[in-house]
Amino acid sequence: MSDVGAASAPTTNSDGPRTLWMGDLAFWVDEGFLMSVFAPTGEVVSTKVIRNKFTGYSEGYGFVEFATSAAAMAVLQTYNGTPIPGTDLFFKLNWASHSSPGGASSSAAQRGGSEDGAAPEHSVFVGDLSPEVTDYALQEYFRQFYQTVKSARVVTDPVTGRPKGYGFVRFLSEGDRDKAIVEMNGQVVGSRAIRVCLATPKRTGSGGGLVQGLYHLAGLRGAP
Repeated sequence: MSDVGAASAPTTNSDGPRTLWMGDLAFWVDEGFLMSVFAPTGEVVSTKVIRNKFTGYSEGYGFVEFATSAAAMAVLQTYNGTPIPGTDLFFKLNWASHSSPGGASSSAAQRGGSEDGAAPEHSVFVGDLSPEVTDYALQEYFRQFYQTVKSARVVTDPVTGRPKGYGFVRFLSEGDRDKAIVEMNGQVVGSRAIRVCLATPKRTGSGGGLVQGLYHLAGLRGAP
C-alpha cells in the first residue's frame, strides 16, 4: 500500500482546483526534481512523490500544486504529453482527483480504486487511439458530451513513454457510460475512429480472484 497519508492532500482555492497528478515517474524522480521542472512557470507551490511506506521507493506518481487554478490549467494544456527536458520521459498530467470538479476526495480514488462511501465509478475502454491523443484531450472530448466524465487515461509504454493506442474514460454516471459505449463508438478523436466498449475486470490464475482488472493489466496504478 502507498503511504499516501503522508502526502498533503491536493488542494483547491476560491478560483478552482490547482493541483495536478503526474504519473509514469521514473524511480529516481523526487520532489526537488519536480520543483525544478515546473519552476520556469513561476507558479509552482509544492510537489509530492508518493512512496511505498515499506520500501521507500517511488510508486511512480505524485502531485504538483500551483498558485492558481489558471496556472494549473495552463500547465496541463501546455506540458502534458511533451518531453521532460533533459530526460527520455514525457509529462503525464491530469487533474488530481481531489481537485477535479466532481472528483473523489479519497486517496484510494487517486490510485484508481475507491473507498467505502465513495461515489461509484464506471469505465469504458477506448481503443484505436491516434498517437497525438493525450489524457486531457481524451477527457475533454468525452466531457463535451457527458458532464459526469471524471477522468481519462491514455496507456503508455513504461519504457519509452509512447502511447499504446488505447486508454480508459471514467464516469460518475452509469447511464452516461452506457450511452458513451453506443454513441462514441466510431467517433473520430484525433485522426482515427475510436472503438469504445465496457471496461471489465479480468480473472487471472487458476485460483480466480479479481485483480484490478484492465487498469492493473495496463499499468494504470496511480492513475487519476
